[in-house]
Amino acid sequence: MKDLLRQRVAVQDSIIKKLNNQVKLEAQASAAYLSMAAWCDQHSYDHSAKFFYQQSSEEREHMMKLFHYISDMGGIAVSPAIAATQNEFSSLREVFETALENEIHVTESINQIVAECRKASDFATENFMQWFVKEQVEEEFVVRRILEYFEMLGEDPKSLLLIDERVNSVTYE
Repeated sequence: MKDLLRQRVAVQDSIIKKLNNQVKLEAQASAAYLSMAAWCDQHSYDHSAKFFYQQSSEEREHMMKLFHYISDMGGIAVSPAIAATQNEFSSLREVFETALENEIHVTESINQIVAECRKASDFATENFMQWFVKEQVEEEFVVRRILEYFEMLGEDPKSLLLIDERVNSVTYE
């Protein structure tokens, strides 16, 4: 019976591979946000630091959600090795621009997984991935809105303080 249960993985190997790549992307995003939080801490952007610490934690949760799904579906979830992250930034604006670039990259990867699921008629994984699709809309919106503050207010010291204070109040609804 045990062999029968493991005879067929519920998800195609090509999709398992993409999901494991997404696990790695989420782990990399978590590490990148941790570096951004540290930079913000060093430069007295307390609210931005808090924001990036929270983002780092969320990205790890996303990684674990994917990791468990792979395992639950009979695949082999791979604990990822991650590359070194950027630790130096020229400005708070650059930190948020880098965050947006990272989020766009994650969104593109998630969209590729959903497309592969549709092609393979893997409705269960596509349904699972819809949570991530929705999450990425929120993630990109929040960072884009913060970047709009730089456009509206500029980057003089008072504006940076105001932007930092508003960072944690931005929500998508």
